[in-house]
Amino acid sequence: MNGKAVFPIILAFSTLSFLFSGCLTPTPAAAENRELPQPQVQTSVITQTPTVTATFIPTPIPSLTPTRRVSATRTPTPVPTLTQTPSPTSDPFEDYYIDTLAGRNYGGGVIQDEGNLNSAGSFTRKLFKYRSEGLDLYGFINIPRGTGPFPVILMLHGHVTPEDYATLDYSTRYADALTENGFIVVHPNLRGYAPSEGGGNLLGIGDTLDALNLLSLVRSQAGQAGILEKADAGKVGVWGHSMGGGIVLRMLEVDPDIDAAMLYASVSADENLNLNHFDDDGRGNKKLRFPEQALEKISPIYFLERIQAPVSIQHGESDSVVPVEWSRDLCSRLTELGIETECVYYPGQPHTFQNSGDTRLIAQSVAFFSKYLK
Repeated sequence: MNGKAVFPIILAFSTLSFLFSGCLTPTPAAAENRELPQPQVQTSVITQTPTVTATFIPTPIPSLTPTRRVSATRTPTPVPTLTQTPSPTSDPFEDYYIDTLAGRNYGGGVIQDEGNLNSAGSFTRKLFKYRSEGLDLYGFINIPRGTGPFPVILMLHGHVTPEDYATLDYSTRYADALTENGFIVVHPNLRGYAPSEGGGNLLGIGDTLDALNLLSLVRSQAGQAGILEKADAGKVGVWGHSMGGGIVLRMLEVDPDIDAAMLYASVSADENLNLNHFDDDGRGNKKLRFPEQALEKISPIYFLERIQAPVSIQHGESDSVVPVEWSRDLCSRLTELGIETECVYYPGQPHTFQNSGDTRLIAQSVAFFSKYLK
C-alpha cells in the first residue's frame, strides 16, 4: 500500500475514552474444489524501506511559563522570589505506546472453569472465563487426554461480524488440529464477541491487554490443580489470524518470554498502512486520525528488534482483504534483523484459506509449533 497522509493531532485536556468494538472483516471467498498449487516457502527476501509519511507539526499546547514574582520589601531583608512550576501537558496517546504496554504488569485473578463443551474423543473442550481490565471475557480451551504436561498455544481469531460470531467459530478447526497433536489451546473470544463483554479497543490495544493478561494467568496457573493442571508454563506460543496477528505482533514486543509465534494473513505492523487501507482502523473501530509522532510510538513496525521468538508468516497470494505484500515486507524486515523467520505464501488462497490450502496451513502450524515448543 502506498499513501501518504497528514494526520491532524487530536488533543484533549481530559481523559480520552474510546468505546469501540469489532475488527477487520475478512471477506470469505467462494469454496474451491480444485487442488491448489503447493505453497512456496520464501528463503530470501528483499528488504523494503518503511513507508514514510509527511509529518504534521502540531501547534503546541501552551504551558505555564515560570515567572519571577518581585515583592516589595519594608526592610532591607530581601523577600524570597517565588517561581511558578510549569504544568506538564498530558499526552492523550500515551496509553497506546509500545513502551507503555511494556511497562505494565499483567495477570491477576484466575481462569475459571465454566464447564465442558462438545469435544472430540482425543481431547476435552471447556468454556472458561477470566477478568481483564474490568471486563468479563470468555473463550474455550482444548486439553489433550493424557497426563501431560503439554505446551500451550494462545490462539487469537480474526474478524467475524460480532452478531454472527459463535464461540466455536471458524478458527476452532485450527485449535482442534493442534490439540490432536499434543498442544493445549487457549482460545479467547475477543472484546465484544459474546459472551465476552465489549470495551475500548482502539487499534486493538484493548485486545492486546486482554491477551497479555490471559497469557500471564496461563503461566501462573500452569501445573496447578484445575483447568490448567496439564499445562507447561515454560513452553508457550501464540497464533493469530488477521487482526489477531496484529495483537500477536504487539505481544511479541512486550513479552520476551513467548517461545514461538505464527502470523496468519496478519494486518500490517505499520498502523499508518492499516489506517490508510481500511475503511475503519482495520479492526472494525471508527477511523481516527493520529499525529505521526504518536504512530511512531504505537506501531509495532518501529519496535521489531525487540522480538525474540521465532516467527512463522503464512499468507495467501489471492488475499483481497490484507495485501500479501505486507507479509513479504515484514518477513524481509525480521530476517534482516536476524530474527528466526519462516515465510510461506499460498498461490490462489484468499484471506481465510480453503480446501487443500487450509490442510497445508494446519500441517505447517503443527510442524512449526512442534519444532519450537516440544
